[in-house]
Amino acid sequence: MSIIESHPSVDDAYPTRKAAEAALLYRVDPVVYGSAGDGPIDAGTLESYDANGYLTVDRLLDPEEVELYRAELRRLSSDPKILADERTVTERGSDEVRSIFEVHRISEVFANLVRDPRVVGRARQILGSDVYVHQSRVNYKPGFKGKDFYWHSDFETWHAEDGMPRMRAVSISIALTENFAHNGGLMIMPGSHRTFVSCVGETPSDHYKESLKGQEIGTPDPGSLSILADKHGIELFTGPAGSATMFDCNCMHGSNGNITPFPRSNVFIVFNSVENTCVEPFSAPAPRPSFIGARDFTPVA
Repeated sequence: MSIIESHPSVDDAYPTRKAAEAALLYRVDPVVYGSAGDGPIDAGTLESYDANGYLTVDRLLDPEEVELYRAELRRLSSDPKILADERTVTERGSDEVRSIFEVHRISEVFANLVRDPRVVGRARQILGSDVYVHQSRVNYKPGFKGKDFYWHSDFETWHAEDGMPRMRAVSISIALTENFAHNGGLMIMPGSHRTFVSCVGETPSDHYKESLKGQEIGTPDPGSLSILADKHGIELFTGPAGSATMFDCNCMHGSNGNITPFPRSNVFIVFNSVENTCVEPFSAPAPRPSFIGARDFTPVA
């Protein structure tokens, strides 16, 4: 593994899945593009986001709103048409629902959440522009059977397989059940967003069919993860239903499996800047389907 200060290609600022050895590349893009006057995030929180790569909102949704979204989760997971749709992904080795993608197009309830100023307003402020939804999904991490999401940088996949050029996207994860320390909560390495892990392994055709159940290609090597963890540590996020975490597209993050009786469900929305729309994939034979990586760049109204 190597640590590289200069980036080897002007055409691809973050090369990955192209070399036989993993590499750590310094980030060359800003983290925060807007300012405190551009939205609901105060100056101190923006500074913390810039330094750590994430921010938390203790109570983004009130209890009545949470129940509305929980009811919609139940409706979606019991609808035979939704369960048969290719946008629904099941857990490895079972028929338990793992994720339902493009949920803002499937459900008007979640479409309204995407347009909520408390949600999209924060994304516009961080990214300093209008934004569109690159990806949306609900994650069901059921009790006893919920599988892990291994360590990864979302940007590595979005760059390699979707053609996202630069690091100008932000994700928001909104808890719809309580996040305990023991039911597979989100883990982030704070500060890791400033280092890009260039991964090894060629991207197979239709890789998404396997990676959505359990990713292997595009995951960081143990050496890179050890360096980042030693430098930055690991933060585990807990909190009540209705709380939220926003994090930079290049944060190293993951979550453990859930063997407790307590399910952990969340809605996950990725906003990308309209000034950073996707092109051809940088390290894949073809773009992933649009329900995973949008090719419609219409701004959220």
